[in-house]
Amino acid sequence: MPTDSALRPLALLVAAASLVDVVRGAYPLTTDSNCGCYRTNATTANYFAHHQFFDFRSLSHYVNVTSPIGNFDANANAPPTSPFFNAQQWTNMWDIQSWNNTAQMKLNNTDISDATVQMVNSPNNIYIERNTDPGANGQTFLTMRTVRHSNFQSASEIESSSQGYQFVSVRMFARTKGAPGAVTAMFTYRPPPTPLNIMLVQEADLEIRTRDPPNYVQYTNQPSWNSTSDIPQATRNVSMPGGRRWSDWAYYRMDWTPGSTTWYVNGQLSSTITFQAPRDPAQIMFNSWSDGGSWSGPMPINTEAYLHIQWIEMVYNNTDPGAIKTGKCVNVCSIDETTKLGQPVLITGACASAKYGQCAGKNWNGCKSCAAGTTCKYQNDYYSQCL
Repeated sequence: MPTDSALRPLALLVAAASLVDVVRGAYPLTTDSNCGCYRTNATTANYFAHHQFFDFRSLSHYVNVTSPIGNFDANANAPPTSPFFNAQQWTNMWDIQSWNNTAQMKLNNTDISDATVQMVNSPNNIYIERNTDPGANGQTFLTMRTVRHSNFQSASEIESSSQGYQFVSVRMFARTKGAPGAVTAMFTYRPPPTPLNIMLVQEADLEIRTRDPPNYVQYTNQPSWNSTSDIPQATRNVSMPGGRRWSDWAYYRMDWTPGSTTWYVNGQLSSTITFQAPRDPAQIMFNSWSDGGSWSGPMPINTEAYLHIQWIEMVYNNTDPGAIKTGKCVNVCSIDETTKLGQPVLITGACASAKYGQCAGKNWNGCKSCAAGTTCKYQNDYYSQCL
């Protein structure tokens, strides 16, 4: 969850990043309450209203690696694996899923699903695990597991409680491990009006298939097929930069903006797809699954695969009435140019940096910062003093 503990600078996690145009540390750290909006550092900057950071690296007292459950119904009815997933900080943002694909399989419609294995999502497959990697950056991480049982598949999925995200830059520091035949994903999702209208789905995907070569990542604006063929302009299969593999820890980022979806790995641009980019409010989802169909392929019986996540961060807009942010974007912040992961910096606005000279008694438009050696006394979005 959001934390005030000292964190390793993001610059060290993405040392190869090519997006950053300024030296990290050029702007002062601030808090979300002092940010009117957030500007991303893509080639064309985009602005978002809200920021969330979820840190899974210091949760040792919640560690509980559960054993797989061999009964289909018991998976759906399993309780959360630790009190962490009952805490308000989690439940305000995320819902752990327990749905299954039985109804889809009964439709016997390959345009909707060609699954060959019954699949059920289970809270039992989402847990906090200890990080035992040499030189690990953090004590723990979140695990999302999928297991091939003898006659069914158990999977894991978390969905945002809100269905009102309309444009988002979502990031995770993650890796995928395990047997071939699984899929791990970070994606936006707006369902079709009914399951039979699958071609009306709106979805932007970052997916890793464990049957693919170990450096391939799939990017898609769904749907990527119709009743007669695949839709090649909707999807890309791209190699990870720098010889990295998806079993290595990597910084994944997906920007859904008006008219396009853009993906980055370790700060490097991987793909941009404008074809059928999502348009309408959606949910944010993460999952780890397999159903024996043509996309995932089958997993061998009694094998497992995992999505490991150290942290998730998002800047976003939200159409939910309680989340709409109004007013001028006076203070512009960034999560890309910070030296402290999860904490924004102030890049324009009241007392934004230390390079504009004295501003005592002047409004922020007249003088944007305080001189070196002075302290900014923040008054409001329009006025500050240097003391």
